[in-house]
Parts: sequence; C-alpha cells; structure tokens
Amino acid sequence: MNNPQTAVKRLYLMQVASISSNGVPFVCYLVQTDEKNILIDSGLPTTFPAPPGREAPLLGKSVVEQLAEIGLQPEGIDTLIITHFDGDHIGQIDKFPQAQLVVQRAQYDQAVGGEQRFAQMRAIWDLPAERYTFVEGDSEVVAGLRLIETSGHVKGHQSVLVRLPKTGSVLLTIDAVPNAASFTPERAAGPANSDEVAVVASTKKLLALAAQEEASLVIFGHDPEQWQTLKKLPQYYD
Repeated sequence: MNNPQTAVKRLYLMQVASISSNGVPFVCYLVQTDEKNILIDSGLPTTFPAPPGREAPLLGKSVVEQLAEIGLQPEGIDTLIITHFDGDHIGQIDKFPQAQLVVQRAQYDQAVGGEQRFAQMRAIWDLPAERYTFVEGDSEVVAGLRLIETSGHVKGHQSVLVRLPKTGSVLLTIDAVPNAASFTPERAAGPANSDEVAVVASTKKLLALAAQEEASLVIFGHDPEQWQTLKKLPQYYD
C-alpha cells in the first residue's frame, strides 16, 4: 500500500549476531528520512557472556561495520532508539556519542532503579540524562516512524511502526513478539518475559495494529526462519 505522505524513505535490516545451534538472529534496524538517520538498537557488546545454561551468541559484523557499507559513519546517526536495556540491544551505544537516545521512561526508571536484569550492562547505558529523550506510551519520532509501548518482555519495552512510501506499513515487534509462532492472542509468555499478562496484552495490541495498518510486513525480533526471507543491508525496504 503506497503512503506518499510519509517522511521515512528507507528501512535497512542488519544481523549482528546469531545462535550457532538454531540460527536465532540478533538484529538492528536503520530508518532513513531525507534529513535523519535513525538507528533502532545497537546490538551486542564486543564481549557478551552467555546467560547461565544458554549458548553464547556468535558475533558477526557489528552495526558500525554494516553502516559503513552504505557510507554511513557513527557521527551520522542522529537518533538511537533503545527498545529496551537487554544487553543484545544496547551493546554499542558508546559508538554513537552524538546520537540522542530515545527510551520509554518506564524502562529507564526500572533500569536505574536497580533491576538486576540490566545491572551487568549498566556501564554501557547509565549515561548523563541529557543524552536521553524519554517517552511515555506510544509516540511519533518523525512522520512515518512511531514507537509502540509494548511492556511484558520488560517494563517499558517498545516496538516500532514504520510507514514506507512503497512498501507501506512495516511493524517491528522487537522482543514483544520474538517469532511468528508467538504472534497469536493465545501465546505463552515464556521465561524471558517479566510479566505474562502484559506480554499477552502487548501481543494483542500489535495484532490489532497490524490489522488496522494493513501491515505489509511484520518483522519479529528473533525469528530464524523469517529472517532468511528478508532483505538485509545493503538491500532495503522503501
């Protein structure tokens, strides 16, 4: 569905790591307008110990290396949307010292309040407050790019809706819905999520939004089967 009113021009997908045994991807996104380069998440840090009983991710090309492939340097990133403070989403924040960081206030408050889940990576994300722009609930970043509050995986998690001129609406569920099998109102929350009731509510919210937007594509946060079918940088959706 064409959307000529959108300010967003392109959406790039980048895989920065994977799990060797099952191919689960770890991903970042770049949204471009005529004036801005907006990064969504920054991937894993250079060293990322595996959680107890789980396999360590295998690092690929970093987000910085992949952006360089399309001629974009870190100082060219205007905004870095942080969907949440899990380590596989915030590991390269320090590579973008000029970017304004956008996060849900509830997620930031939980992290600075001492939530153990985020403590290991605190040195990465615990930055001066002026680096951050705090949002509360659903919020438009620029025309064609909207943050969707989807608590459950963590408090104040945010998904992203991108409206492209040719492709139409693309919904990035991030970790609110990690794979296609979970995109159902009857889903189970799973051990990585902090609030089962909120996970189901956020899934229903995204299902309704995808239908309302007539989304041409719903991209799940960690779906190895879907990821094989998608365009990756240097290709893009427009």
